[in-house]
Amino acid sequence: MGAAKIVTLLPSATEIVCALGFGDRLAGRSHECDFPESVRSLPVCTAPNLDPGGTSPAIDRAVRSLLERALSIYRLDTDLLKGLEPGVVITQTQCDVCAVSLEEVEAALADWLEGRPRLVSLAPRTRDNLWEDIARVAGALGAPERGAQLNTELRARVASLQERVRALGLPERPTVLCIEWIEPLMAAGNWVPELVDLAGGRDLFGVAGEHAPWLQWPALAEADPEVIVLMPCGFDMEKTQHEMHWLTGRPEWQGLRALREGRIYLTDGNQYFNRSGPRLVDSLEILAEILHPERFDFSFEGNGWRRWVG
Repeated sequence: MGAAKIVTLLPSATEIVCALGFGDRLAGRSHECDFPESVRSLPVCTAPNLDPGGTSPAIDRAVRSLLERALSIYRLDTDLLKGLEPGVVITQTQCDVCAVSLEEVEAALADWLEGRPRLVSLAPRTRDNLWEDIARVAGALGAPERGAQLNTELRARVASLQERVRALGLPERPTVLCIEWIEPLMAAGNWVPELVDLAGGRDLFGVAGEHAPWLQWPALAEADPEVIVLMPCGFDMEKTQHEMHWLTGRPEWQGLRALREGRIYLTDGNQYFNRSGPRLVDSLEILAEILHPERFDFSFEGNGWRRWVG
């Protein structure tokens, strides 16, 4: 399809495009696309209709308010998008809270009489969906062989880690809670439970392929996980550290086994676990380091994760 320009409206799609070697064809991005570093200079086609710098409960209230009024959480700069003259636009149908929805993009393209771009929509929920999305993007860009090669490389890393976990001969896997939102409390879903399993843990609350479930404190206290991994959507480690008081202020927190044994970890959820791109394999390796530090060292500590010290 020649050298058609590309606009990506979610970070994972941007990362897939760049991993496939088409970063030089990117013409625009979403406000959240920030990896690799080279994409930061691209025109920004979206903006949030809330303050992403707010506290966990403030963001939650804002999201609920917008959804209750049937309003979008993001706005799309239609004039800018049209001016960029893309041949391919990549968006998603996985989550209206995560990025501009497919419906919004379709509406923005509805009156384009000439030069209407090809619309590619991704819907990741599981690890296998990542391979499918990479193949879908590569096919839309006219390079299916690049998608096959990238998938082969990523799958090989997963297979290698799986074999190393099997070699551990774990009599019992550590029980794990992955927190996707702090207040109100939410456990991680979609691909995260699969990653926990692959890394040699047992996820207590998330269900592979299903959206993140709300979590009640009595249920958390009763389950009493051995390991707690924080990966709030859109938060880096510093922001998560700043929000920890919503957890530590709860009476149930003080009785948790993970706290007593010093097995509570902060991760950069924004850069890793929240994005269904090639760095999901990095996220898997981060979990392996956290769960089995005596056997795995991929050099993510300090960058992708750190132990929480209250």
